[in-house]
Amino acid sequence: MNEYNNINLDENAQKPRKHGFRKAMAFLMAMAIVSGGSIAVYRQVAEDTYKTSVSDNDTDSEKKTSSVLSAKNVSLIETADSDGEALTTEEIVQKVLPSVVGIESQFTVTTENSGYYYGFGNMPSTSSATGTGTGVVITEDGYIVTNAHVIYDSEYGAGLADSIKVLMNDDESYDAEVVGYDTDCDLAVLKIKADGLTAAEFGDSDNLLLGESVVAIGNPLGFDLMNTVTSGIVSGLNRNITINDKAMNLIQTDTAINEGNSGGPLINKKGQIVGINSSKMSASYGSASIEGIGFAIPSNEVSKIVDDLMEYGYVTGKPQLGISCQDVTDTISQMYNMPVGIYVTDVTKNSAADKAGLQAGDVITAINDKEVSTYEELNAEKNKHSAGDTIELTYIRSGKEKTTEVVLDEVKQDN
Repeated sequence: MNEYNNINLDENAQKPRKHGFRKAMAFLMAMAIVSGGSIAVYRQVAEDTYKTSVSDNDTDSEKKTSSVLSAKNVSLIETADSDGEALTTEEIVQKVLPSVVGIESQFTVTTENSGYYYGFGNMPSTSSATGTGTGVVITEDGYIVTNAHVIYDSEYGAGLADSIKVLMNDDESYDAEVVGYDTDCDLAVLKIKADGLTAAEFGDSDNLLLGESVVAIGNPLGFDLMNTVTSGIVSGLNRNITINDKAMNLIQTDTAINEGNSGGPLINKKGQIVGINSSKMSASYGSASIEGIGFAIPSNEVSKIVDDLMEYGYVTGKPQLGISCQDVTDTISQMYNMPVGIYVTDVTKNSAADKAGLQAGDVITAINDKEVSTYEELNAEKNKHSAGDTIELTYIRSGKEKTTEVVLDEVKQDN
C-alpha cells in the first residue's frame, strides 16, 4: 500500500543525479515506497479509476484559514547548537521519548460498488478507515509536527481526516486541530489543548555526516507497538528521490522505519531531531532484494515549512501555472497527428497561464528553451523557480510554434 503521494518538487530536489538509472529508480520508488501511516481498511478498498488529466492549480482559500491558531504568538522551531557530548542510546531515548506522540486519524472512504441496483447502476458506499502515525511535540503549549499523509489521504480520495486524536506517553488522549499541512512537502502541524509539554530539541541537519549514528522512535503498525526504538546510521545525504512524480531532497537511513513510523523523529547522537521519518523502500526489483532503505525529511527543511504552516496555514513561495493537462505520448501523437508534449485541457481563469495567453488545446513543448514531453518534466522545471519568477513557455497552437512569458503564481492553501 502506498499512501505517500505528494511531495514538493523544490529547486534543490531537481539537481541532476550524479549516477545513472534515474528513470529505473524513479519507477522503482513509485512502485515500492510505502508510507508509515497505516490505514488497514484501505487494503479492502478497490482503487479508483486512473485519472488521465492532472492539475497544478490549488484553489485559494477565501479566508486566512480559521485553523491557524493565533500563530503570531507561537514560538517556532529553534535549532540547537550541535556542541555537546554524545549520549548513549538509553540517554537519547530518555531525552526524546516524552516529545514523541501517537496520532490516530479517522477517514471516510467513498467507493462505487459493482453491479446494478434497482436500475440505478453503480451505487456509492462509504466506510470508515483508521490511520495511525507518529508525531513530535515542538512547543510546550501543544503544537505537534507530523507527516501530512498521516492526516490527509490522497490515494483513495478521502482527503483530510474527519477527526484526529493525539495519544501521549502517559496514555492521555487529546483531540487535535489542524493548523496547516502541505501534501507536497508531506508535513503537517497539529494543535492540542495542553500545556507544560516537553518540546523536542531540533538539530542542524546540514551538520549530519555520512555514517553517523541515528535513532528512530515511532509506532510501527499502530499503538500495540507504541514507542518502538530502532537504530542505525545515516546511509545517504541529499538524496533526490522521485516518488509518484514528486521529488524531494531527503536523508537516507538504514534505521528500521515501518508503517506507523511516519511523522516520528530521526535523532542524532546528541538527542536532537535531525529529520522527520516519512517513507521507506520495501520490495524486490528483478533479482535484487531491498532492505534497510528509509528516508526522512531534514530538520532544516522541516523548520522552514513549519514556520510557514504556523504563520500562514500553507507553504509560501510555491509556484503554479494554473493549468490542467495530460501527456501526449508517441502513441497519441501518431494517432491524432499531435506534437509530443503536454496537452492543456483547461486553463484557470486569471491564473498565470491565463494572463500569459495560454488556451485549452495548446501543447507545451519546452520551458526556458528546455524540451519537455511529460507533465512530470514540466513540473520539475517549473519547481526550480519560485512564485513571482518569469519563465518562457514554448507551445504549439494550430500547428504553429509560439512562445510566451509567464509570471508564476503562488500556490495558496487548499480549501
